[in-house]
Amino acid sequence: MSEIHVFSHTAMATQFQVRIAGEEKTYAGQAAQAAFTVTDGLESQLSRFRANSEIAQIHELRPGEKLRLGEPVFACLEMAKDMERATRGGFSITATALKTQATMPQWTLLRESVAIRCDAGRLAFDLGAIGKGFALDRMAEVLREWDCRSFLLVAGGSSILAGDSPAGSAGWSCGLGDDLSTQRYWLTNVSLSGSGLAVKGRHIIDPRTGHPASRQNRAWALAETATESDALSTACMVLSEPEISEMMAENPAWLVFLEDQGGWHPLGRRALPSPA
Repeated sequence: MSEIHVFSHTAMATQFQVRIAGEEKTYAGQAAQAAFTVTDGLESQLSRFRANSEIAQIHELRPGEKLRLGEPVFACLEMAKDMERATRGGFSITATALKTQATMPQWTLLRESVAIRCDAGRLAFDLGAIGKGFALDRMAEVLREWDCRSFLLVAGGSSILAGDSPAGSAGWSCGLGDDLSTQRYWLTNVSLSGSGLAVKGRHIIDPRTGHPASRQNRAWALAETATESDALSTACMVLSEPEISEMMAENPAWLVFLEDQGGWHPLGRRALPSPA
């Protein structure tokens, strides 16, 4: 198998890792740094904790007011809207707004002007459940521009995006859970994300009720992009198993793993990856 070079960087309050196979080390390092630069830029735009970020500026909008957005923020919010619809409201970047507002705020993206309009309430956005995945997708674009196509990107251990397989390998070996997980699969050109309550406690809010997620165990999701898998794994912490099954029937490119006392069981029409 070809040599794998590993690079790390701290951003978005977590550790990002880039693994690149089949390239000279110095060149791989330069490509990884270019990817990390994109992540830093996204953090400055997507963080609600930075007063000058576009997300913080959105929070200041009153009903009827608009704000022109940069392309990355607009694209991320577009994906958030798409995932809210696809998960039937199980995922929403405005879920935490219910802590301070009686009803969910309403907003519209204006494609022609690349802007957002506040329709009702205060737009208290929290991109914590989608931001890291969106960053991984943008990092992957940079690595492919550098012609580094065999890579594995990891954010905080719970968001993973695999590119082409290393030469001589069936893929990138990734597990459900920690590095010692026995439930492992070979991943190629796909993303795997996990959500749970073990690290941060009952921090996931059900957007439909405003109450903490009811699922006590973890959920992992497989999708084409890290943005999708991040949002999907979060939604699966609040959706019932019948709701998840219905959602999977409409989205054959997705696969969900739910944890129970007997281990992990998959839901979805997509074929399981090969065991690693």
